[in-house]
Amino acid sequence: MNRRIRMGRGAMFLYVVLAFGFCIAICNFSTLLLIRSQPKVLSSYGPDRRVEPVINMAMDPDQGVGLNRLKFHVAVTATDSLYSKWQCRIMYYWYKRVKDLPGSDMGGFTRVLHLGHSDTLMEEIPSFVVDPLPEGVDQGYIVLNRPWAFVQWLEKAKIEEEYILMGEPDHLFVKPLPNLAQGKNPAAYPFIYFKPEENENIIRKFYPIGSILNVDPIGSSPVIIAKSLLKEIAPTWMNISLQIKRDPEADSTFDWVQEMYAYAIASALHGVKHNIHVNFMVQPPRDWNIGSSYIIHYTYGCDYNKKELTYGKITDWHFDKRSFQDGPPPKDLTLPPPGAPETVVRLMSMVNEATAKIPGWENL
Repeated sequence: MNRRIRMGRGAMFLYVVLAFGFCIAICNFSTLLLIRSQPKVLSSYGPDRRVEPVINMAMDPDQGVGLNRLKFHVAVTATDSLYSKWQCRIMYYWYKRVKDLPGSDMGGFTRVLHLGHSDTLMEEIPSFVVDPLPEGVDQGYIVLNRPWAFVQWLEKAKIEEEYILMGEPDHLFVKPLPNLAQGKNPAAYPFIYFKPEENENIIRKFYPIGSILNVDPIGSSPVIIAKSLLKEIAPTWMNISLQIKRDPEADSTFDWVQEMYAYAIASALHGVKHNIHVNFMVQPPRDWNIGSSYIIHYTYGCDYNKKELTYGKITDWHFDKRSFQDGPPPKDLTLPPPGAPETVVRLMSMVNEATAKIPGWENL
């Protein structure tokens, strides 16, 4: 009799365990189906949010970004060097030329001057002074001041717009720029030389977990991003930049784009993916046509003979911003010969227009 009771109790216990396990399995399976059926929308910030895959946005955003786009503030970090000053003056000229045209979501403009004191362009260009890194910290790589400058500016300045465009002095606005960021999804441009998967072993020093595909192939500019989100990312961006600089392997491998890698890694650490806009900008002479792009980035030298581009070999015609590190380029520069890329011709026309119309161009 006692044996039957014990067997009955054992059977009952086994039944309860099986029933409980079955319920858990059903619950987990239902949860998995629910997660998989969720739309890929970023609902909140932070490392635990769902990460949306990178999207190639090739269409003209004027036709589909949204009717209630918010304005963004244009911010560019700078120094008081003559090289930085003349580029900022041309950039600001073209900002003013397109800011109020139809299709623009461009708000205010700030030159974030990481100098610690004012300079001679304070009255010409809206500027905000922040401190540079302590002496010796950047080890000669002045771009390390960029994330530190943004940290300070975001903390101390009054910025009316809810979005920020992080730009650079050598960016020229070809046409009015809409807010390409969609809600909490920042907008960025893909760089062909930025390949996280080929440098995974190094990136893992700073991004130890998560898919390497979470590290977007972008830099910190051009990027349009919600101000609140940039406030979260910027301190991490600064710290990762300093860590990369102190790591001999990362410093040597990433070289002049290490600050760009730092921004991409910092974004991944915060669970942030960027929508990629291939038409965000063009880079002459690598890109031949303007197309639907909004910005010209003149980072490369432009060399051309009477027949073809010579890519770095100076022959009949040459323009490189680095030729003017000690002072501004003269007015009325010679245009490239017939057959040069549209982007190069447009660049030179824009530079010439700006230098002709900016008062006191050669007086910095």
